[in-house]
Amino acid sequence: MTNLDRGADDQSAPLRVPAGSAGLTRRQLWLRRRRRKAAIVAVVSTVVSFGVAAWLITGSSGWPKVKTIFFNRERFKEDFPEVLGYLWVDVKLFLQCAPFILLWGLVIALCRNTRNPALFPLRAFAAVYTDFFRGVPIILTIYLVGFGIPKLGLLHGEFHILWFGGNWNSPYLWGPIALVLAYSAYVAEVFRSGIEGVHESQRAGARSLGLSHSQTMRHVVIPQAARRVVPPLMNDFLSLQKDVALLSVLGIIEVFRRATSIKDLTGNFTPLVAAAVMIWNVGTGEYPIAPLDVVKTILRIETGNSDYNFVVNVLRLPRAIVAFVVGIMLALSGAVMQRLCF
Repeated sequence: MTNLDRGADDQSAPLRVPAGSAGLTRRQLWLRRRRRKAAIVAVVSTVVSFGVAAWLITGSSGWPKVKTIFFNRERFKEDFPEVLGYLWVDVKLFLQCAPFILLWGLVIALCRNTRNPALFPLRAFAAVYTDFFRGVPIILTIYLVGFGIPKLGLLHGEFHILWFGGNWNSPYLWGPIALVLAYSAYVAEVFRSGIEGVHESQRAGARSLGLSHSQTMRHVVIPQAARRVVPPLMNDFLSLQKDVALLSVLGIIEVFRRATSIKDLTGNFTPLVAAAVMIWNVGTGEYPIAPLDVVKTILRIETGNSDYNFVVNVLRLPRAIVAFVVGIMLALSGAVMQRLCF
């Protein structure tokens, strides 16, 4: 008997109709049973796998020493509040870099996709730019830009950009510039793939309506490409949030630099684990806050806890707004695509 015959026999076999299944066909009941069985197998296999891994790790001879050095509960409770105070520096550096990366990456992508022979030097520059900065490690770019350019002494005086200000040779200026130069190369390739993914008939249709090349790119190609590149852009910006910690090599005191300082003083690596957990836990909501206190914090009403403002307005609210806006954009793009297709 073949598998196909066996599947047909399984479907034709008498099935017990569970409660709440009125109106379902025999095949729907059979598919529900198969999905339920698959879910049970997945849960059991996952629990067994994690259980075996935990048993092997905790049963090893070196686990007590690793637990003391990396997962010390007392040190975690003592160091976590101090490390938390420097997380805002990472957030501000990220917010300072992201808009410039998007803008410069789009410019590089448009230069590389230009078809005007007179603009071939821009196309060549964009190709060399993306190949160079994607091939050079980000940490090396940070060293070259952060330490090399200030040594030239080209700029003097003071600057003030968003939340940061100081001398023109400050690492708070050249560190973000290094990240912008490096990540814009990756973002440019994402934009370029989205632009090239728009079917040629879209361009031809726009040109037949009398639109110029720049109008076609602005009104037809780029809006369609923007919807295609949202998922890969999110991956790039998640990597950017983590790579902001690399700026600590320039002397910027942020969350991982502070955790490393505490580690050097105590000889315990638990502060680094706390910093990693903090970055991962920014949007998970482990800090319990009552819904009424959340509303009061957003409305700037006194709640009696100074930590609520940081947790709600700095950590959770921006991510919630971004998720909401991205959801609206995806919904609108889906509606537009359905309208175009049907």
